[in-house]
Amino acid sequence: MSSELLVDVSAGIAVLTLNRPAQQNAFTPAMAAELSSALQRCDAEDTIRAVVITGTAPAFCAGADLSNRVGDVSATIDPPPWRVRKPVIAAVNGHAVGIGLALALQCDLRYMARDAVYGLNQVRRGVLADGYAHWTLPRLVGMANAADIMLTGRTFDGEEAKAMGLANGCLAAGEVLPTALAIAHDIVNGSAPLPVALSKRLLWEGIEMSPAMVGQLETDLNEHVSKSVDGDEAMAAFRDRRQPNWTGSISEEWPAWDSKPERPSLD
Repeated sequence: MSSELLVDVSAGIAVLTLNRPAQQNAFTPAMAAELSSALQRCDAEDTIRAVVITGTAPAFCAGADLSNRVGDVSATIDPPPWRVRKPVIAAVNGHAVGIGLALALQCDLRYMARDAVYGLNQVRRGVLADGYAHWTLPRLVGMANAADIMLTGRTFDGEEAKAMGLANGCLAAGEVLPTALAIAHDIVNGSAPLPVALSKRLLWEGIEMSPAMVGQLETDLNEHVSKSVDGDEAMAAFRDRRQPNWTGSISEEWPAWDSKPERPSLD
């Protein structure tokens, strides 16, 4: 891996750290490529159960590296964090502006530093916010708040991020990563991997479906999960009055969906 991205995998958790501290972790094409590669690995390896994305202090990511022409650097990485079949947590331990904030918006959970500066300020540089920001931000904070943030290009702090629903937690900068890791450990040690992966996918895609379609998918997915390795383990653990030992494989047990229009694909 490039020194622009540090990757550490331990106890089922992959910590991906943007690592250009002298440039406040400004995003580059090389960093985007390394992050894409790391997320592909996180999606594919069953031993990785949760992912935390953070930055080398004191920033999370202060936007695109402006030594590149504006517009040349994008947070449209492949796969985006919401497509990774594991929970992805943004430990936003410092400033996150432009691409930096767009990246955090692509994650499932966000724990953010109270006194850092946040914003999607691209309109003040003559371009549009990218990295799926026009899709993610309204989902998280509603159309009115999204319009306020994106059309003005203004900045805000962690307290406002929490108040509008963008942040799951607003903390002192030094507490952000430990909190994100504690949540990741709780998921790894407590939740069955396949149901978590399917629930994540349904949360992201279900908002565009009808209630009837979501209800049918929940039924179908639960039927599939009940026949999985961890479905059997859940029943055995309940019967034996013990904690379950999850050993299911997302890569091997991911459901294959047909292409009927009334039941959209989850993969």
